[in-house]
Amino acid sequence: MILNKKNFFKEGNKLRLKILEIIHVSKASHIGSIYSCLDIIFFIYSKIIKFKKKKSNHDFVLSKGHAGLALYTCLNKINMISDKQLNSYYKNGSKLSGHVSHYGINGVDFSTGSLGHGLSIGCGLAYGNVLNNDKKRLTFVVLSDGECDEGSIWEAALFASHFKLNNLICIIDYNKLQSLDTVKKTMNLEPFEKKWQSFGWSVKKINGHNFNSLSRAFKINKKNKKPLCIIANTVKGKGVSFMEKNILWHYRSPSKEELYQARKDLTKRLKI
Repeated sequence: MILNKKNFFKEGNKLRLKILEIIHVSKASHIGSIYSCLDIIFFIYSKIIKFKKKKSNHDFVLSKGHAGLALYTCLNKINMISDKQLNSYYKNGSKLSGHVSHYGINGVDFSTGSLGHGLSIGCGLAYGNVLNNDKKRLTFVVLSDGECDEGSIWEAALFASHFKLNNLICIIDYNKLQSLDTVKKTMNLEPFEKKWQSFGWSVKKINGHNFNSLSRAFKINKKNKKPLCIIANTVKGKGVSFMEKNILWHYRSPSKEELYQARKDLTKRLKI
């Protein structure tokens, strides 16, 4: 399938429906976080990262590993993970754990979930590609906004700037909620854009659910000598009315009644 502006919205909502059913059956959590970054990951794996003999042309690290089902579902969409394996998510004996695991999973190179480590891994990959003179290979890292409370993020940001890693793209899922409260009340990140700029990064602010906005953001200027930070404004629980911007859906899984209402919301969006 060729992803474009016309089908991006509809295909993304099909993935949301699939995720909803899996979360309900498995009684897993983090559906709000999964829905906020899903469109970003879907875009990257549909438009940028390609696989040949199970090897990718670019590196990808989902640092916010608790949103692992978003990655697993996108890998299923491009036939890297089977339906049977995807439906085993979070069940006893499954290789698809709640937080991202790379063990025995096609298309996943790093296990994540202990927040604050992904950008450091990304720096290592990007710097390695520079040393190997691999000018075409890019490294993408998806962070959560709450994760940016971690000091290791800013150490990595300094490293990337110092070594002029213009092959490193950091995308921040800025849904403005973390764990038990808002980002602003927990540890205010603003002025967020200026912080990244002061660390020597190029910065783009986008709508993380919009195809055109994502397309513009991922147009890489090869003449630029700075790493790129994309601050993607998103909505936690995107697509389901009672989940959107609701902190409860960081941890909860839907009941039968909530499953019915969520299905109704997402099915309605498919008809738009």
